Amino acid sequence: MKKKSSAAASLCTWVCSIIEYNRIYKNVKPLMESSDAAEKLANEKLAELAIVLEKVRVIVEKVNELKRKLDEANAEKQAVVDNANNLASQLNLANRLVNGLADERIRWMANVDTYKTERLTMIGNAILSAAFVSYIGPFNSAFRALLW
Repeated sequence: MKKKSSAAASLCTWVCSIIEYNRIYKNVKPLMESSDAAEKLANEKLAELAIVLEKVRVIVEKVNELKRKLDEANAEKQAVVDNANNLASQLNLANRLVNGLADERIRWMANVDTYKTERLTMIGNAILSAAFVSYIGPFNSAFRALLW
């Protein structure tokens, strides 16, 4: 066609190019549509992922806070258990002391009864002792040796 007319040759080249473009476009258009659909779906999924990641971040913060509270509660529990063990040990020592002093109570009660009776007879015993000392006083030691 170039030999007859360069304009007609250019027009033929243009028509051939349009036909080739149409053939390629028929193959590429579905690919472009699927690419656009896939990109749209990817954007939607990325938005959903961002929402889910935010929810996960909030949940992780709550879990970390709960772990911290659990650690504090465990520490407080351990302190209470240690205190309870210490108090139980002191109670055991106090019980051993009280049980050890139980015999002393019986002895002290007997002493109180003895002191009550001695309080009643103490004045008479003192007078009797004074009388004996005043009676034995005039005797000399040789005479005392005979008495004893």
